Amino acid sequence: MRELPRQLSADELAELFEGPTRFVERLAAVEDPLGRARELARDLTDDERREVLDAHPPIGGAPTSSRSAAEQGGDDDPAVLAELARLNRAYEERFGFRFVVFVNGRPRREIVPVLRDRLQRTREEELETGVDELLRIAVDRWRRAG
Repeated sequence: MRELPRQLSADELAELFEGPTRFVERLAAVEDPLGRARELARDLTDDERREVLDAHPPIGGAPTSSRSAAEQGGDDDPAVLAELARLNRAYEERFGFRFVVFVNGRPRREIVPVLRDRLQRTREEELETGVDELLRIAVDRWRRAG
């Protein structure tokens, strides 16, 4: 397993986080960016959290990177994809940002109940959980890339 790096460029971090955001820029400016990511994420404004969450592709939607495509797991069942699309819309309407979950190759049908459960939570819980999940994704991407 690959160790966490002491320094990463903004471009390297943007690849791990699905694009350049203000959070990525902050991480690029510190030593041990992935190790300190949770600490720095606590200081993000609401707008910055939404920005970093919205950089990720919707589960079941068109991936924005080859990494996302590989991580989202198989399952092209039209009923599952339609349900995910419906739930993603409901989530974004309710919370105002994209649903992010650490999929780790699970089939999309396994994400449906997770998304349903998370729709029952508060906006603040979801902002925190979403950012936590995206940090897990970034660290996992770094470790698997080695």
